[in-house]
Parts: sequence; structure tokens; C-alpha cells
Amino acid sequence: MATHKGKTNEPFWWALFGAGGVLAAFCIPVLLFLNGLAIPLGWIEPPRYEDALALVQHPLTRLFLFGLISLSMFHWAHRFRFTLYDGLQIKHLNFLVALMCYGSAVVVSILTAVVLFQL
Repeated sequence: MATHKGKTNEPFWWALFGAGGVLAAFCIPVLLFLNGLAIPLGWIEPPRYEDALALVQHPLTRLFLFGLISLSMFHWAHRFRFTLYDGLQIKHLNFLVALMCYGSAVVVSILTAVVLFQL
């Protein structure tokens, strides 16, 4: 007979991990290609400052950037937590490591929101 272990918040963190991984896998390579190769090598014309500013000031762009940055941070936090937990075998510090990892992801998400929505 199976015993009930109680409710856990693990599915929430795994969902943020998965969403961050998918979004990062699809969007970051494109952004790196455009801003790291195509524009510096002259393959495409760089946007004018006014055009780039107008793009960043659009609410959907801000929402996209917020999602990309915050979900990538939660992806990092979950991966780093389990790297420390399983890889370095510091299971006795599980609560502290989780608090530091997810706490830093929350802080970066809040700072991202403040910066993006004050432009």
C-alpha cells in the first residue's frame, strides 16, 4: 500500500525549469546570432537607435524580455540546485541551497521587471 507523502512544490519549480529551458533554447541562439554575428559582421544593417528604442518600449517586447530573462534564471536556479545537490552531494544543505538559488532567481526577476517597466 502506497503512503501519501504530502504536497510538494516540486512541480512548480520543474514547470519553471522546463519553460525557461524551452524559451532559452529557442530564443537565445537567434538573439546571439543577430547581435553577435550578423550585425557586427555587416550581414544585416543594424537598427537605428530610434527604432531599437521604439522596439524595446513596446509592451510585448518588454513582456518577452521579462519572460526570457526570468524564466532563464529559474532554469539556471533549478539546474544549479540539483548540480549542487546531486553532483557535489551536499544534501544536508538542501533547504539553504534551494533558498539561495530560487531566491536569486526571484530577485533578478524583480530587478528585471523594475528596469524594463521604467523605460
